[in-house]
Amino acid sequence: MTTFTPHFVPADTGWVEVIVGCMFSGKTEELIRRLRRAQIAKLDVKIFKPEIDQRYSKSSIVSHSEQALASILVKSSSEILELAGNASVIGIDEGQFFDNELINVCNILADKGVRVIVAGLDQDYRGIPFEPMHQLLAIAEYITKTLAICVVCGNPAGRTQRTIKSGERVLVGAVDSYEARCRKHHYIPESE
Repeated sequence: MTTFTPHFVPADTGWVEVIVGCMFSGKTEELIRRLRRAQIAKLDVKIFKPEIDQRYSKSSIVSHSEQALASILVKSSSEILELAGNASVIGIDEGQFFDNELINVCNILADKGVRVIVAGLDQDYRGIPFEPMHQLLAIAEYITKTLAICVVCGNPAGRTQRTIKSGERVLVGAVDSYEARCRKHHYIPESE
C-alpha cells in the first residue's frame, strides 16, 4: 500500500514557510494552527509580532475570529534573532510590518535548522506587493496563499479594500478600515 503525503517534511534541516493573503483570509488562524501542532509535539516554539500591531493584544497573536496564542512584541526583525534562543520553531505574524532585514533573519534561522513560519499580507490596499513578504515568497520552501470571501459578491477574495480615507500605506486596522474584495470589486482609492 502506498501512502500519499502532500508535503514532504524535511529532516535535520530548517526551512521557511510563508502564509500570505488579503485581510480576513485566515492567515493568522493558519499560523496559530501550525504553531499549536508544534507545541503539541512538544517542540520549543517562540512566536513574535511587530510592536505596531496591538489591535487585539500586546501579549498574543490574535486572529479576527479571536483565536489567540501568546507572543513576544518586537520593534525590529533583528530582535527575533536575539530572542529566538534554542527554539526549533519560530512563528512570525504580520510580516509585512517588519523591515527588509526579516529576509536575512529568516534565512539565518532556517540555516541553523529552525522551522520558520511567517504570516502576512502579500499586497497593500492598492494591490502593490508588500515588502518584505514578496521577497520571503522567493526564499520559502513552502507557500500557502489564503483567500477570503468578497463582501460584495461572495466570490473568492484576494485583495484588501481600504474603506476609510487615508494616504498612509500602513494603517493598522480591522473591519473598521478594511474589507476583503475580489478582483472585480476591488478598486484603488483616489489619491488622498
